[in-house]
Amino acid sequence: MFIEKNPGDYENGDIPENLDDDGRVKRTGTWVTASAHIITAVIGSGVLSLAWAVAQLGWVAGPIILMAFSFITYFTSTLLADSYRAPDPVHGTRNYTYMDAVRAYLGGRKVQLCGLAQYGNLIGITIGYTITASTSMVAVRRSNCFHKHGHHVKCQTSNYPFMIIFGCIQIILSQIPNFHKLSWLSILAAIMSFAYSSIGLGLSIAKVAGGEHARTSLTGVTVGVDVSGSEKVWRTFQAIGDIAFAYAFSTVLIEIQDTIKSSPPENKTMKRATSVGVSTTTIFYVLCGLVGYAAFGNDAPGNFLTGFGFYEPFWLIDVANVCIAIHLIGAYQVFAQPLFGFVEGWCSKRWSDNTFITNEHGVNVPFYGVFYINVFRLVWRTMYVILTALVAMIFPFFNEFLGLIGAGSFWPLTVYFPIEMHIAQTSMPKYSLKWIWFKILSWVCLIVSLIAAAGSVQGLIRSLRAYKPFQNQD
Repeated sequence: MFIEKNPGDYENGDIPENLDDDGRVKRTGTWVTASAHIITAVIGSGVLSLAWAVAQLGWVAGPIILMAFSFITYFTSTLLADSYRAPDPVHGTRNYTYMDAVRAYLGGRKVQLCGLAQYGNLIGITIGYTITASTSMVAVRRSNCFHKHGHHVKCQTSNYPFMIIFGCIQIILSQIPNFHKLSWLSILAAIMSFAYSSIGLGLSIAKVAGGEHARTSLTGVTVGVDVSGSEKVWRTFQAIGDIAFAYAFSTVLIEIQDTIKSSPPENKTMKRATSVGVSTTTIFYVLCGLVGYAAFGNDAPGNFLTGFGFYEPFWLIDVANVCIAIHLIGAYQVFAQPLFGFVEGWCSKRWSDNTFITNEHGVNVPFYGVFYINVFRLVWRTMYVILTALVAMIFPFFNEFLGLIGAGSFWPLTVYFPIEMHIAQTSMPKYSLKWIWFKILSWVCLIVSLIAAAGSVQGLIRSLRAYKPFQNQD
């Protein structure tokens, strides 16, 4: 069993080759693995809803807002990458989690607020991914049903069995000890995200090239034709929020950076990975959003793969939805592992003498070698996956609530804390020109979060009114 030690625990200061200078397991991550983690976290199946978002905003505001949030996310992520070590971004002490970074630079109540925003968001995302993955699995069955019986048939299928299947897979994958062992799954998930995004983009291009006319406009959906005045406002709020949160991966940025080896400096490698990840996702977002809008116009569906913007070729729709499900299997772990690590780390410190929590048992696995099982990790992670699946089954409209959680976490995690930690790190003079611009950016993003929260509340109220429990969810 590997026992974590501090450097002072070793005689003469000698650190074993398999350990870092702080006594933890030596990190092996590179900009490639970090980029895979970022792409897995950022490109969710939400990319397929960007055509709907652009339809609400139009040809002018849609691309501008897409590019604006791409820049904001990249900029604040570089600030956060410099906060991984404190007080110096290269030679300072490592901060293993987002909360550790906030504690090192800001301290006080802000640490608790950071934890509440971060871990509340992570819980919400894992529940939302359970719903979304099951929707993609259902779409495969419905696609084959439509192909066989015609598009007029309802082809209703319950999401519940697929939520159970997704949960069973996550119970197994949740036994991956930590983020450091997750690279292979993130790379697979990133490949899947490219696959279904490309399929959606290709189908949209084929639809446009086929000569089918779709009504579009510079300002998006038209008041009095497509929507009422109030609907236009609420949809615009929701579209801005969808785009803002589609880029956000700050929730797990520090945890991703903690997998990167120390040479070259982690912040330099992370900035490169962030550049690759954000630029790659921006290209896909702009293409899927704009080409999707050109294909469907103001009638763009919320998700043109699971919402059946396309019916044929049915086998290609099936492949895309399978890719979405596989991607979300990996993405679930990317967002769950920081939560697992936080709970297990806290319990280990709180009950350090409890063998149920601390003991590791080696098991020989064919073709793998010795795999260490911790009984507490096995029980607690299994219970967590079961609980998220149950919540997803009880509240299948949770995606609307997830939008509200995202609105509450976007500003503090993606904008406020990175800016405040950068100001503290650089001892930036108060009321200097640079300080003023940082504050303006923070306040603008706070307004965006409030607008998105209002749109999410309105959508949640609408879903609650339409919700009919104990019926199959399409």
